[in-house]
Amino acid sequence: MNINNIESLLKEVQSGRCHVQDAVERLRHLPYEDFGNGTIDHHRSIRTGSPEVIFGENKSIEQLISIIKRYDSINENLLITRLGDEKAKELQNIYPNAEYSKIARTFSLIKSEIIKHGGKVGILTAGASDIPVAEEAKVTANVLGSEVYSFIDIGVAGLHRLLDKIKEIRNLDVLIVVAGMEGALPSVVGGLVGVPIIAVPTSVGYGASFEGLAALLGMLNSCAAGVTVVNIDNGFGAGYAANLIAKGKHARSSL
Repeated sequence: MNINNIESLLKEVQSGRCHVQDAVERLRHLPYEDFGNGTIDHHRSIRTGSPEVIFGENKSIEQLISIIKRYDSINENLLITRLGDEKAKELQNIYPNAEYSKIARTFSLIKSEIIKHGGKVGILTAGASDIPVAEEAKVTANVLGSEVYSFIDIGVAGLHRLLDKIKEIRNLDVLIVVAGMEGALPSVVGGLVGVPIIAVPTSVGYGASFEGLAALLGMLNSCAAGVTVVNIDNGFGAGYAANLIAKGKHARSSL
């Protein structure tokens, strides 16, 4: 049950269409449900304003189906990350209305309208090889209600590409900057804009990149102010954090 369901229930009680005891029974299962393979957190969207997110990589198809069934029955939105093609095809046979992104490895089951809060998130990638991580961030921020603007392959090897887009980039609320190799792009962007930057190192690069460790350390040592860093390949974490920043900024500006 999400916040909209609770508001509707309280209005039913207020109007006399629902008895108090009936409302109590409908609320009795909150805040969580243990179903053996996992525990459904029915209060997550109420506490955080965001739908449930499931890490799909290490879960069996049986576990995933059990989880999805419960969210499907209560009309809650659900996002599954790190989902491979094989599992996704099985799930899409059962839930054909769900959206699977092969690039981002995300599975979105949208049961109620996504309310856009007006916040704007920009996603920049240093190279085309960084797109899968950027797409995970994009899907996450979109599902949570942000407007997302993507700028692909504008890394420091051809700095004019970034400069050509900088006016558009400066008008956004928060930036996710995704880069592998030496991870230089967030520092460069941080010296050009006045908005928060979430840097995402990727496991893209040659041998000395150490599967993203070089980019991670480079970003953590950035001399540009306003750059924060998430873990290697963590597009989901960046998208989630960026959404909170964009949502909060828009909420404050509308007061």
